[in-house]
Amino acid sequence: MIEIGAQVDLSHPPDRVWLALTDPELLGRWFAEAETVAGVPDRLVLQTAGLPGFDANVEVEVTERRMPELLALRCDEAGRLTELTCTVTATKQGCRLAVREVTTHGVWSAEQHEPREQQLRQALTVRLPAILDWLAFQKVDLSRGEVGMTTELPTIGAPGTGPARARRRRTVVAVLAGAVLVAGLAAWVTLPGEPDSAAAPAPATPSPTSSSTGAAVAPTGTPRSVASARPSRTVASATPRPSRTPAAKPSPTLAPVPAPPPMTAGYRTDSSRLFGYTGEVVVGNPGGAPVADWAVVVTLPEDSSVDDVDGADVRREGRTLTFTGPAVPAGGSHTFRFEVRDSRPKAREPESCTVGGNPCAGL
Repeated sequence: MIEIGAQVDLSHPPDRVWLALTDPELLGRWFAEAETVAGVPDRLVLQTAGLPGFDANVEVEVTERRMPELLALRCDEAGRLTELTCTVTATKQGCRLAVREVTTHGVWSAEQHEPREQQLRQALTVRLPAILDWLAFQKVDLSRGEVGMTTELPTIGAPGTGPARARRRRTVVAVLAGAVLVAGLAAWVTLPGEPDSAAAPAPATPSPTSSSTGAAVAPTGTPRSVASARPSRTVASATPRPSRTPAAKPSPTLAPVPAPPPMTAGYRTDSSRLFGYTGEVVVGNPGGAPVADWAVVVTLPEDSSVDDVDGADVRREGRTLTFTGPAVPAGGSHTFRFEVRDSRPKAREPESCTVGGNPCAGL
């Protein structure tokens, strides 16, 4: 028995995925053209001849159907028999589709196995999500009449409401408070000063003459406390005595510690589809020590959103996404991916991508 398989996480409900699996017209859009067999229920002929990994058309018969969780098929490709199972499992973001095909009579040649599996993976990860996005788009009421938009799309608060308005209100209050503080400070600085009785008078010019005993003469304008005043000493010998104050030692100059090289990041679009794509970022650590505190900031175009993230945590602030993740070892890298939905049929790449304030390569 030889087996091939693939699975994909989709940002769509199981019912929509089930429709793409069972409707012949939709099946022909993302996998292969399908024709019904007259007089035979639950039987189709897939026009797979010429596709990578296929020698001929495949006759398909449904053996088990549990909507929208399980679809089991018996396939006949010019005498080679296989069993194909499609399993749909609901997730928080939508659902997961797993496809598994095993041979029951006959085998695939070495030249067929890999191209056949690649064909299946490409259909699941590129063409199927595009068809599902197209189906979802058909349910959007673009006129926004009395019924408004459908409940399947995320509800966006009206301008001036919700957290965004609260953030703007806090910003305005902070700006007003700062303006009042600056104005008050400016007024205080420009007020005429009052005489300060406690201020010390300006120091007088020292007398050019000095005591014959060599005692230091304090400036006349400098007040001295009685307790701190000491009588002057008469120099007993003309030979000056060495100072007891140790000579100041030059402070050692420390060599500057070189800063570790900054983290690097590279962006690429892993796969694109109708109304969306998969973005991939590789975070690199060129330094000699692990880095646990890193953040990649990605800004999406208008009317774009992220459905699913693999390999990192994400914090959303409008169109700005901040990704964080596990520590990156010295000289190592870490890869994470994110699914982007775009309101336009031709998806647009992120407007910007930075790591530690430095731009990501490839964007």
